[in-house]
Amino acid sequence: MDYYNNIMLYYFNFGLVVLALVAAAAIASVMGFHLALFLFLASLQVTLSQDIEHGSLLVNGARPKAETGDNFICATIDWWPHDKCDYDHCSWGYSSVVNLDLSHPILAKAIQALKPLRIRLGGSLQDQVVYDVGSLKSPCHPFQKMPRQVGLFGFSKGCLHMNRWDELNHFFNQTGAIVTFGLNALRGKHLSSNHVWEGAWDPENAYDFIKYTVSKGYKIDAWELGNELSGKGVGACVGVAQYGKDLINLKRILDVLYENSRFKPSLVAPGGFYEKEWYDKLLQVSGSGIINVLTHHLYNLGPGSDGHLQGKILDPNRLSRVETIFSNLSETIQKHGPWTTAWVGEAGGAFNSGGRDVSNTFLNSFWYLDQLGIASAYNTKVYCRQTLIGGNYGLLNTSTLTPNPDYYRQLMGKKVLGVSSDISSSFLRTYAHCSKDRAGVTLLVINLSNQTHFILNVKNPVTVKSNEVAKNIHKEKNSFFDNLKKTFSWIGTKGSEVTFREEYHLTPKDGNLKSQTMVLNGIPLKLTNEGDIPTLDPVHNNVKSPIYIVPLSIAFIVYPNFDAPACARH
Repeated sequence: MDYYNNIMLYYFNFGLVVLALVAAAAIASVMGFHLALFLFLASLQVTLSQDIEHGSLLVNGARPKAETGDNFICATIDWWPHDKCDYDHCSWGYSSVVNLDLSHPILAKAIQALKPLRIRLGGSLQDQVVYDVGSLKSPCHPFQKMPRQVGLFGFSKGCLHMNRWDELNHFFNQTGAIVTFGLNALRGKHLSSNHVWEGAWDPENAYDFIKYTVSKGYKIDAWELGNELSGKGVGACVGVAQYGKDLINLKRILDVLYENSRFKPSLVAPGGFYEKEWYDKLLQVSGSGIINVLTHHLYNLGPGSDGHLQGKILDPNRLSRVETIFSNLSETIQKHGPWTTAWVGEAGGAFNSGGRDVSNTFLNSFWYLDQLGIASAYNTKVYCRQTLIGGNYGLLNTSTLTPNPDYYRQLMGKKVLGVSSDISSSFLRTYAHCSKDRAGVTLLVINLSNQTHFILNVKNPVTVKSNEVAKNIHKEKNSFFDNLKKTFSWIGTKGSEVTFREEYHLTPKDGNLKSQTMVLNGIPLKLTNEGDIPTLDPVHNNVKSPIYIVPLSIAFIVYPNFDAPACARH
């Protein structure tokens, strides 16, 4: 019904009342006169209060412009205890590496539904974690609150017991999760001045921990050393020369412990905020082949306490600023470390646990999906969302473990395609990939405008060129009624001549941007009666018809038969 209403809106906006009436008559033949007339009259009121912009999207499927990794989507599980609080609000509950309820049925189903999902175990407190294995010289106690001048981030050292490590690995194996583990990089170092830590890394505890992991047959896909210690650091920092030496030491340990293993894990570093000079120097001092993956963190919205988060999320200029970071990081890799690849090791939008009643709502999906699109275009192989669960920014609700709106993103494949538009508005954000695990092309279309409807036609350069050649050979009929007939010829057509596309339109429940319920094609997404993740069912429209994008909405558009050599399946 919405589709027919949009046809009325399309023509009335241009004052082509005659066209709209003819369209109404065409629809009436299918839907009945009274319903068609009702939709036509209803469109008049919408048009008076909304803007409409028409345009074309040109998707270049000849060759990929970039490519993500096989396991691009990643989420983190942090170390924060339940009494971690920000801005007088304690949002973490029991969601950490050491206290998350692994037996909760929704948790396993949520991870399996995103399979393969990479999970990064790490965060601010990882550089205070002691592994309860081997010959420890001091007792291993859980995290405790203490004055900030005594413990990093207001907490003491914490402990990971091996029985908990066994439980975690059993769970990861059961759910098919791919694991990245962040090691304590400050062990053996001492605080010199301010938050600068000096001295060589003491690897003994990490060695015993990795040795235990290998002996048990646990598959850790990547080991990371330290969290946000690069450059100026967050809470603590380490000089780049010493950190490079520490990485070389860790690489030797991995080579020794995995010598007889068919599987060789990646070494990931530095897991901090990108500072060009520091990152350039790190690759130089560590040398070729030491770092397999160069990771950086992103929190481009500022603190979670900011009362202007909504405005920032819907500001296209702010969202685009991260492109400079991705571009500069790509340059760093090309010049100084072509043996490495880039990951976003942690990104949560707003830092300090995210924004209350913002980061767990539909509103948050705008920056998140947009940043996934930007990251993909710069050959980012993995993108880790802070968090899977915990804080205000979890993909899952901290208390109930039901999916928050950001959880639903399962359609884009790894090959990134070029897409251009003749629409000048920066509020329309468009990305194109080969479809995931199937033939064809999938578009991500984001409308940040609260006022403008976009009506889009998707074109293929290959098809456009073929049509231009055909026009030079054959005379086209150009009468008003011939064109009108072509526009609506798909209505009522049967058989294989009609090719449809799939549309997944995402909006918030009741139009409330701060709703925690995602609506797909008008139907709220919720767990099934059995507690399973809901399936994402599209609506189908003719491939030749325009795409209608309403204000403040997100859409995935799948073209199963799009002629894209880059997406050919062999």
